[in-house]
Amino acid sequence: MVYRTLPLSLVVITSLASLSTAAYEEVSRTNCDCYLTNGSSSHYFTSHKFFDFREKSEWVGVPSLIENPTDSSQADATSDYFLSDEWTDGWELQSWNNAAALSSSESDASVLMVHSPNNVYIEKNQDENPDSSTFLDMRTARLRNFQSACEFESTVRNYHFLSVRMYARTIGSPGAVTAMFTYKDLGNATELASVQESDLEIRTLDPHNRVQYTNQPSYTSQGMDVQEATRNVTIPDERDWTNWAVYRMDWSKDSTTWYINGDEVASISFQTPRDPSILIFNTWSDGGSWTGNMSVGTEAHLQIKWIELVYNTTETTSKRHLTKLPSYMEKKREEKRDEPSCHNICSIDASLDAGDPVLLQGSAPRTLSQIGGTAGVFSFVFILSLGLAFW
Repeated sequence: MVYRTLPLSLVVITSLASLSTAAYEEVSRTNCDCYLTNGSSSHYFTSHKFFDFREKSEWVGVPSLIENPTDSSQADATSDYFLSDEWTDGWELQSWNNAAALSSSESDASVLMVHSPNNVYIEKNQDENPDSSTFLDMRTARLRNFQSACEFESTVRNYHFLSVRMYARTIGSPGAVTAMFTYKDLGNATELASVQESDLEIRTLDPHNRVQYTNQPSYTSQGMDVQEATRNVTIPDERDWTNWAVYRMDWSKDSTTWYINGDEVASISFQTPRDPSILIFNTWSDGGSWTGNMSVGTEAHLQIKWIELVYNTTETTSKRHLTKLPSYMEKKREEKRDEPSCHNICSIDASLDAGDPVLLQGSAPRTLSQIGGTAGVFSFVFILSLGLAFW
């Protein structure tokens, strides 16, 4: 009898442990009134976006480099994916160059840099035991007469605080920078003090375990470094930026905080951007002292499997009229304001699957099978475990 009871009890305990990892219900974003992030920089956001590049096999193709700078900047998109609503509703490919900076005394750039739509493409994932079919590739390459680079920026021009994540890696030769950052459009302003920008930057000339985080500007008009503006961080767990990792940046009113694979690695409250901004991703080099100078014929790449963000814009406000939250978020109860109530509070951090929010608080339409698969199963397992305890 004991021989039979112990295995059954262990089965119940194991079932409870596995079910605890799925305590929150996955819901459609249409059922979410707001989103609450975790970590020391946890905040509320009204909207959610997810861009998934993992299963785009119909758009795969690595284009040849275009040797002429003018032709490169005027290149067509590399596939129809970059003309689709899925892409154009969120992003704009860039084609500008740094010709003006080359003739300026304010820059030490030594190479003409040209952004080209030809350097953003969908590539087949040929990793050993890949967890996706494809990824988005952002390429920069040193050609004989110029640096071919790439950039895309958000179509939303008025992000006003956000939490953005990319599942990405950087590979390639020294002398390039890969980056994800917020940027305030300066218009006609040229003063350094007007800059508002929060950066995540990887320099391929640095050791493979180093990442740089900055609230710009990081230097004065006299060329002096601003130490409070920058953190140079070692990637946790003895990993490096050639490995796939989730890079997260939380921009809030008081600070910008960065995470790698869920671990907080840096936070800067100095010079936190104040005004509505855009979101930019790029891969580049200009031959200056910051990037270094790539050798002719070499390349570097930012490869991205997905991008996810929760955010507010200047048309929306953070919804914080709450009742009861998970304990690790309880401190946020103090952030109530006279704003519309947020009945259904969702999370992208508590989800097991990127892009699929889960419900932290509130209610959402469920099927009978969903009810039976969550709370109903917990009740059944609990009753079963009590029965077995006395069997």
